[in-house]
Order: sequence, then structure tokens, then C-alpha cells
Amino acid sequence: MLVIDDSGDRKDGTRTAHVGRQYLGRYGKTDNGVVTVTTVWADERVYYPVHAVPYTPARHFAKGKNDPAFCTKLQIGADLAARAEAAGFAFRAVVADSAYGDQDGFRAGLAEAGLPFVMALRPRRGTWARDADAHTPVDAARALAWGGPDDPGDWQPVTRTFRDGHAETWWAADATLGGWGPDGVRRLVVATADPATLPDKVTWYLVTNLPRPGGPREAGSPHPAAGLAEIVRLYGIRNWIEQGYKQVKDELGWADFQVRSDIAIRRHQALVNCAFSFCWDAWFADHPAPSQPAAPQPGPGRGERGASRRRTAGAILAAGAARGPRLAHPVDHAAALVDRLVQSASAPAAASPDQLSRGRLRPAPLHPELTDYR
Repeated sequence: MLVIDDSGDRKDGTRTAHVGRQYLGRYGKTDNGVVTVTTVWADERVYYPVHAVPYTPARHFAKGKNDPAFCTKLQIGADLAARAEAAGFAFRAVVADSAYGDQDGFRAGLAEAGLPFVMALRPRRGTWARDADAHTPVDAARALAWGGPDDPGDWQPVTRTFRDGHAETWWAADATLGGWGPDGVRRLVVATADPATLPDKVTWYLVTNLPRPGGPREAGSPHPAAGLAEIVRLYGIRNWIEQGYKQVKDELGWADFQVRSDIAIRRHQALVNCAFSFCWDAWFADHPAPSQPAAPQPGPGRGERGASRRRTAGAILAAGAARGPRLAHPVDHAAALVDRLVQSASAPAAASPDQLSRGRLRPAPLHPELTDYR
């Protein structure tokens, strides 16, 4: 699956690219900082970054939000999903939280691009409906019949298995809200640990365009049908991106850059993503993947730049464990990230020898492409 999300970090000043006063989800408040929209490819075993694009606040543009070059986070996210598919990444669905799922235009954009999705909704997101019908996802969930585990009514049990090995029984059901329903163009799926009380922290309200198995839309849908258990499984994997943010920020220094230009910030982020991919490679050296049916991987000739993907990573890195057939190998992806790191934009000249502090040892010269960082 492909997870879309954004994450913000505090940054002072006004001259750094992409800085602005905006909501920073990591801190739960509005502050001065940089927000980056990201995509992560994930399954139950592994996750790694695909794309990252900083969001540029309207104040950086001459005409503000009316400037042709201005893009919202939603527009960036939709574009990244399309780019991931064009680059050859195979995923069952695009998954996102309610910040994206609540937006009608965002969902419509993904559907028009032919992309399947499973996204969260806020419990009290309102919609037009007749007075007697449900007006919010939580209203729709309360309208479902439930008589307890021995008489579940409209609900079906689904098993959620967690990374530490323990399993929990949740309950899921197709609900009806406005024009959404089990056999509509959009399905509203509710998943919860307790259908009787619908606790906020263990209840999901999900919208998807994947058809119901055996329903009238299954035959004509471009996407394979998905049962309730699969939809719950797909959204459950979304939490990987939160874990990934912790690792790239707390351990790998995602926000610890001291540069100001757009190109330098993007290169820093690409380097962090490379380090993240190399960490996965080291982990898999000690935890080889079990033999399982192969998952689609980006095909030759479908890299981001339109040329064949580099296949030299294995030759220049220390040999590790055999690559699992389910995994689009993270070292291969790191090579693609390095390929993006060197871009055509020019950079200011490096300091001359006379400008270096006296009395310090001069480092050995690096390759010119690697020193073109500022």
C-alpha cells in the first residue's frame, strides 16, 4: 500500500525556503516551520520512503494562493500518488488519515487518476441527507444493528494481528451515509473494538472506492474487490508512517539541516531517506524474509527519470542476506534516492582554500557531484 501524510518541524526565521506559520502536526499547534508531504510504501513487514516534497506556504508566492505555482498539500499528495504509480510501484490502495480523507476533491482526484484508496473520516464529518437519515459517520455506525458478540447483527468479526504477535478481535460493517453504501461508488466502512459504545480511540470510519465482494460493482470495477477484513488490514498498516517519522526525525536527523535553499533541503531529505533504506538493509541481513509469493516491483525502464533503474547498488555495498521475493529491496531504492540527489540546478561556488580557517586540517577532496550541496 501507499501511505500519504505530511509532517512539520519547527524552523525559525523567514528566509529559509518553505518556512511559514502553519499547523505542525507533530506538535499539535500552529507555529513557524516547514511541512513536507511524503509517501511511504508499506506492507506488514517493511516500509520505506518513496517521495518527499516540501509544502510552500502562499506567502512565498507573488499572488499568494492565486499564484499558478502555488500547490496545496492535497494537490501535492495526489501528485505524489500518481508519480509513485508512474514510477512502477505496485500498491493495493492509497491510504491516508482524515486530513486527506475528509476532502471531497482529494478523493475525486485519486479516483479520476484510477487509483484505489482507503482513507479515514472524522466521526462527525457532516453530509447532506434526509432528516430521518444519518448525517455523520458516527450516526451511520449507530444505525447498524448490534446485539452483542453472539448476535452481531450487521457487524462481522475481523482479527487484527499486531507486530508484537498479539491479536485482537475487532468488528467491521458496511454503513450507509448519504449516497455512500455497500454497493455505492463510495463505501463507508466502520471498524471498532466495541460496536456498542464506538470508543473514539479504537473506532475507524473509512471511505473506500474498492467494491464489495459479490456486489454489483465488482465485475465492472478496475480494482479487485475488498472484504471488510482486508479494508481494516490496509488501514491498520497506515500506522507504519508514524513509526517512520519517529525514526527519520529522532534518529536520522530529518529536521536537523542548516541550509536555506529549496534544493539543499530536498537533498538533505533524500540523504536521510537513503540512510533509512540502508538501515533496513542492515536489519534484513539478520532477519531474512521468508519465502512468499513475489510482490510486483518497479519494472525496468520505469524509473522516475524515464531511464532504466540503476542496478549497481548490490555491487558497491557489502553483501547481505538474499533478497526476499516480497520486498522491493531497500538498497535498490536507496540507489534511486541517490540518483535524485544529484540534480541539474547550479549551486554557489565552494569556499576557496584561502577562505578556510587557518590551522585546520583540510579534508580530502570529494567528487564534484557530492560537493554540490549548497
